[in-house]
Amino acid sequence: MDDKQIIDLYFARDEQAIAETEQKYGRFCWRIAMNVLDVWEDAEECVSDTYLSAWKQIPPTRPQSLKAFLGRIVRNLSISRFRAMRAKKRYNGMEVLLSELGDCVPSDQHVEQIAEAKEFSGYISEWLDSLPEEDCMLFVRRYWFGDAVQELAEKCGITAAQMAQRMLRLRKGLRAALEQKGVAL
Repeated sequence: MDDKQIIDLYFARDEQAIAETEQKYGRFCWRIAMNVLDVWEDAEECVSDTYLSAWKQIPPTRPQSLKAFLGRIVRNLSISRFRAMRAKKRYNGMEVLLSELGDCVPSDQHVEQIAEAKEFSGYISEWLDSLPEEDCMLFVRRYWFGDAVQELAEKCGITAAQMAQRMLRLRKGLRAALEQKGVAL
């Protein structure tokens, strides 16, 4: 079933929409949740909450891309869960991702000083658009979807150490681009 048909089921308030969503995008949602949380039970709850959130938001929202819509929801729910549990020291995976980006993404206090958060995300989007397609895909896979360096290296046919160096160069490139735009890091 294609996305338009699934969205139409949501608009008709047909519960089959959730089953179709799970069948088509369940693995995708699980992967994002597990990459962020690394705890099966918490990932399961975030994925379930994703379906509930989609049910509540569609309608009135009619997403252009159901996959991106669900990905945003599950990622945000997973990060919220991660932050809530972080104080309990249960998670390690997201700590690594956040620490890697820490030197090239401003702290919350600095982001608030930027006129609008959209301006900041626009800088990142602009930088991503300037990258070769493969570098853009790798950066997004690592820092949005939380894919492991080893997994990305295997997909590219290089060693994990080479991939780590590539990610380091990309982060340095992002830092330089943000500094050039006047973002305080």
